[in-house]
Amino acid sequence: MRRADFSYELPTELIAQHPPAERTGSRLLHLHTASGAIEDKRFVDFVGLLRPNDLLVLNDTRVIPARVHGLKPTGGQVEILLERILGGRRILAHVHASKPLRPEAPVALPGGATATFVARREDLFELELSTDPLEYFNEHGAMPLPPYIERSAEADDASRYQTVFAREPGAVAAPTAGLHFDAATLQRCRDAGAHIEYVTLHVGAGTFQPVRVDDVSRHQMHAEHLIVTEAVCAAVRRAREQGGRVIAIGTTVVRSLEAAASSGELQPFSGDTRLFITPGYRFKVVNALLTNFHLPESTLLMLVCAFGGYEPVMRAYRHAVEQRYRFFSYGDAMFLGA
Repeated sequence: MRRADFSYELPTELIAQHPPAERTGSRLLHLHTASGAIEDKRFVDFVGLLRPNDLLVLNDTRVIPARVHGLKPTGGQVEILLERILGGRRILAHVHASKPLRPEAPVALPGGATATFVARREDLFELELSTDPLEYFNEHGAMPLPPYIERSAEADDASRYQTVFAREPGAVAAPTAGLHFDAATLQRCRDAGAHIEYVTLHVGAGTFQPVRVDDVSRHQMHAEHLIVTEAVCAAVRRAREQGGRVIAIGTTVVRSLEAAASSGELQPFSGDTRLFITPGYRFKVVNALLTNFHLPESTLLMLVCAFGGYEPVMRAYRHAVEQRYRFFSYGDAMFLGA
């Protein structure tokens, strides 16, 4: 397929710039994957779509306040957006500066720390900090809001751009489908007979990387680190035995489960994945999907089209635009399931 096949017209005013007043205050578009029918609902209706013995799988990654600004010895400004902590004091980062970094000219950071250029890794920079990276970013970093949110991070974003179940630090972008849940809604899901398990996929800033090639099959997917435990695999087996569905809460969960099933059978997995899911992919684990609305021509929209069918999903997106749904990270949700 071609990149342009996944384009759609989106008025800029539909891009959500702030979260709703309440986590569960979003709208919910239900695309029935069996019939292609579309229903307009509220997110609070999600629990009513569950069946006994369904398994909800969520991503428990925790977003690191990953953006800091520094100064070169010449006074030039540098923006550093953490991509991944490599170990020790070294990190991979996106760096924006007027001129290239040099090893002999460390960047001065807030709080008295420095960042020294080590090497280029494709579009990323390997840097060495003068202190522990995780501690430093947690103390001095700002929440890394996506590029389509046209404002600086505010105090409220520290909690709202984080799921209530986040516990494993390592992401620099939120698994946004999970943002709709509060603790009470998770308990309502359990009360409805559903089970809940967690995978970990540390979402990188590469999730916003545009597809630059016209032939989608030539796109190089960014790598992300994930962990799928034996407990998750056992829960999937139980759900299948008991007639329940495996419901992925977000595209990151889809990629985690499907990557862990690359051999044909779901197995525990810990490592990096570059799995790129496009129409024609045969899903091995996931039966239903809750997700947000994604950017035109993005790898995430391609994944959703692979799951729900190209024509039904693109029709649902046109419907969402017509009905003035809110789009992207702080926007409304979409459920794809029978």
